[in-house]
Amino acid sequence: MVVRRLGCVDYEPTWHAMRAFTDARNADTPDEIWLLEHPPVYTLGQAGRPEHLLRDVGIPLVKIDRGGQITYHGPGQLVAYLLIDLHRCGLKVRELVTLMEQAVIDCLAGYGVGAERKAGAPGVYIDGAKIGALGLRVRNGRSYHGLALNVDVDLAPFSSINPCGYEGLRTVRMKDFGIADDVASVGEHLLAALQRLLPPVYPAGRPPA
Repeated sequence: MVVRRLGCVDYEPTWHAMRAFTDARNADTPDEIWLLEHPPVYTLGQAGRPEHLLRDVGIPLVKIDRGGQITYHGPGQLVAYLLIDLHRCGLKVRELVTLMEQAVIDCLAGYGVGAERKAGAPGVYIDGAKIGALGLRVRNGRSYHGLALNVDVDLAPFSSINPCGYEGLRTVRMKDFGIADDVASVGEHLLAALQRLLPPVYPAGRPPA
């Protein structure tokens, strides 16, 4: 597993880099996790409805190829992109989504904050308010995009959208629960949770005898 800590990087070049990596990889290419932040940007999934952007507040909107509706990325939000060969790991897409949600739940539990899933609404929630969003694209059995966890991000831009397509959905951040760690520190805790949960990858795709 290769881990790249990219800092704060523009959305579109990073998206194109994920696609290029996925297109170029082969059966022996190590999986990667990219940890980063983005400057302010709204992203709209491939089946997303533009009316979920409620008003123009000067934040760019990028139409992309992940699943899901509209969300916001900005400084203070931890983004983890998972570039995973699902076949090699023996994972189905739904299993990877569940694994990502569990990693966020485990990360928050390490800070003493209880979080949960919500049936029919991918992501991670605290008392009905969303703190972690997920969105994936899988091509040829290989994933890209990933998850976003609100650490100390400005929540105001979420009020100009229906987050993930849900009208009136509240969003929260770790800072609201007295957590002072910065994005980089939270990223290491989330990374550890992901690495604990992801299945091992063996040469030739099978464990040793």
